[in-house]
Amino acid sequence: MKRICSIYHSSRKNGMYLYVLKEDALKRVPEALLTVFGTPRHAFDLVLSPQRKLAQEDIHKVLENLEAQGYHLQMPPAEDEYIEHLPEELLRRNDPL
Repeated sequence: MKRICSIYHSSRKNGMYLYVLKEDALKRVPEALLTVFGTPRHAFDLVLSPQRKLAQEDIHKVLENLEAQGYHLQMPPAEDEYIEHLPEELLRRNDPL
């Protein structure tokens, strides 16, 4: 099952994205979610299928949410995860070649 999806990024939270079916646009997204999300800014459109890989989301969960509720919300990575890995990344940068 292929679906054409529009992806919007949040004006309030860096790394938060909203996937919607292009044909529905934002019609099926609850007002309460849009209030928290802020002004949706269109990032790009994408053809989704079960065979496609996404960088940060499970394609099957995205497709399931699009079908069931008309949207999928991608949350940004937890800041703790970023901070937890930061020292390790800095160490690697300072390693001699």
